Amino acid sequence: MTWRQYHESTKHSVQSLRRSQHFLDWKNMPDPFRHYEGAPLLDLPADPPSPEIPVLELLQGAYGAARAVDGPGFLSELLFHSAAISASKLVPSTGDRYALRVNPSSGNLHPTEFHFVTRGLKGWPDGLYHYRPSSHMVEQRATGDFEMKLTGDSAPLTFIVTSIAWREAWKYRDRAYRYCLHDMGHAWQAVALAARAAGCDSLALGQFQDDEIAQACRLSEDEWPMLMVEISGGSIPTAQGGAREPVWYGGRANRLSDHQVSYPLIDAIHAATKSNLAAEAAASRADEGSGEITLPAPASSKLAFGEVVRLRRSALDFRGGTGSMSLAQLSAILSSASQPLSADFGVSEFVQLYLYVHRVDDLPSGVYRYWPRQAQLEQIRSGDQRVAAAGLSLGQDLAGNACVAFSMIGDLERATRLHGDRGYRYVHFEAGAIGQHLYLAAEALGLGATGIGAFYDDEVHRYLSLTSGQRQVVYHFAIGYPVPDPRIGA
Repeated sequence: MTWRQYHESTKHSVQSLRRSQHFLDWKNMPDPFRHYEGAPLLDLPADPPSPEIPVLELLQGAYGAARAVDGPGFLSELLFHSAAISASKLVPSTGDRYALRVNPSSGNLHPTEFHFVTRGLKGWPDGLYHYRPSSHMVEQRATGDFEMKLTGDSAPLTFIVTSIAWREAWKYRDRAYRYCLHDMGHAWQAVALAARAAGCDSLALGQFQDDEIAQACRLSEDEWPMLMVEISGGSIPTAQGGAREPVWYGGRANRLSDHQVSYPLIDAIHAATKSNLAAEAAASRADEGSGEITLPAPASSKLAFGEVVRLRRSALDFRGGTGSMSLAQLSAILSSASQPLSADFGVSEFVQLYLYVHRVDDLPSGVYRYWPRQAQLEQIRSGDQRVAAAGLSLGQDLAGNACVAFSMIGDLERATRLHGDRGYRYVHFEAGAIGQHLYLAAEALGLGATGIGAFYDDEVHRYLSLTSGQRQVVYHFAIGYPVPDPRIGA
């Protein structure tokens, strides 16, 4: 299995969807929460302070101010604004409620889990922990010195972010691996931005030995390490500590379903992307170009990060009609989505944005290619794009009802030349990271957003006039005025 074989095998087409009708087994739906039964539970302080830095300033690279005076307070603030439950949604037919979280997820299925290693946090034991969002508590897997050869450095806090593919495969089957990677990108930026709001730096690490990390963390077989994120900076409350041998407290991973269905294609692509070996050592740069439309100065907003990130939702649909967004709002959204990402694989951008403009003041309807270095748009097609955008997104009306929809086009060829098949992960991580920025920028400007993982791959390529194998669509997105969802509660 290579990345290309997996990607081609999981493309959507009218024919593939007709061939593969799928009915959800609701009785076997995976538990959205992982617990380590028997592990000690540690409380995190309730109601941590909300970061007050304006979210658009944060997305442009500004730093917030530290509030926490000790390790428990710092962890609570960071996790509350990156991984915690933020609301609940009612199912009218049954009266049941299910949780929504700060970090978005395809189908709200949440394959992503947050483990972390602490070293020298004030008032917090060094060790390995797992975050339990269902109660905003932490499960103590082990205490002691857990360098684990994670990196050459010893950051006070290192997240090991994992994925449970079965949670997505239950609904999306073989294509689910793509969604797990998107979600990982969202989770990465959820943590990175929450850290920056607390005055900290972060660095994502994608180049590690998967099996060694899985064994060191004693992960369940259904859970795979995908990304590590180091958090550092002088604003972290630290104290001098001494190294101690690790002491394990056990903890048995809960069973998520009565039975898990095997998806050999997912197992195969995950095995293929474990390799860190580059197929070609020579680096290559992203395409550079320009357009005929220079974007105006970005719109501003004083809405605080803490408020926006807790209120962010995935819109189910958008109000169509005549309501439009301003070109300055679009400029702010695009600028927020094109800031550099701090990662050991992020030396060059692999994703470029194409826009389906429906209702943006002073910008004619059409398809545009965005050139971030020049802050310019290049028109690819003219005319009304609402039917095309919805049709390409598997007939989902929200892509046509939005003010603007996006195709994220990934340079998979260049990524895999630089990083081998593992580069397939990095392109999707980047797409998810961009998506997280789009979500927060839209929310700060009084709009809503939603990620769209389902689209007719090759039809998108044809519509955008991308030559075969040149680049591949990896993610869709839409921004507009959301239709209220009365099912959502606090």
